[in-house]
Amino acid sequence: MTPAPNAARPDSVLDLDRVTRRYGSLTAVDEVSLRLSAGARHAVIGPNGAGKTTLLNLIAGTDRPDHGTIALNGTDVTRASTAKRSRLGIARSFQQPSVIAELTVLDNIVLAGWAHHPKRRGAWRSRSRYRLHTESAGHHLETVGLADLAHRPASTLSHGQRRMLDLAAALAGDPRLLLLDEPAAGLTDGDIGRLLAILGALPASVAVVLVEHHVEVVAQVATSVTVLAAGRVLVTGPTGEALAHPEVRDAYQNTAPDLVTGSTEARG
Repeated sequence: MTPAPNAARPDSVLDLDRVTRRYGSLTAVDEVSLRLSAGARHAVIGPNGAGKTTLLNLIAGTDRPDHGTIALNGTDVTRASTAKRSRLGIARSFQQPSVIAELTVLDNIVLAGWAHHPKRRGAWRSRSRYRLHTESAGHHLETVGLADLAHRPASTLSHGQRRMLDLAAALAGDPRLLLLDEPAAGLTDGDIGRLLAILGALPASVAVVLVEHHVEVVAQVATSVTVLAAGRVLVTGPTGEALAHPEVRDAYQNTAPDLVTGSTEARG
């Protein structure tokens, strides 16, 4: 179940080939390879310090690998900037919701989608062009259940609402690859239900890489899973098989198989 080294393929959304990142004597990500096609729903799980967020940083471009290559839609982006990767279709949410507190909820999404909008030039100075941006932003706010709060300052939102705003901002660029870093952290059961509904309604063309500690969320969202331990791939494969693997079961104190069984039965 361990992945073989990849060569970039144009029919893949994401190709990681033996990607490694070191910080001094610490190897945070160690020879990780992964290939995802359009519409993939893939989770990366593991204990704290396993290298999950570092892996997302490498994909998004906020960090650079010491070794290995990263390709998006067949294009090598190993040394590309975060801005270029964003233009090529990578979007991301963060462990701590990244919102601009001084702006309204609506303008947070307008700003997030601005660089991707076909009529972005002069949008803040032209009322007609700004209206095009706000219409698109309003659609994303409806998707995450924040349309009624559009004109409130983002600083007034609850933690759960900020998480939904962060997700809407990631969706505003119409990504091909959506990176989600613990989107369910700190959410209520109701908020998690909304999150699952949003992810379930994403277009089939959008690939998702989900880092998440809630194994029940992973079981409902992901069709495949990579388990990291000390920066290395422990297991990768279909969700049920990966979570039921003996080494993964030990890592999660024998809870993962029960969660997977329950989630599978719940989905029919």
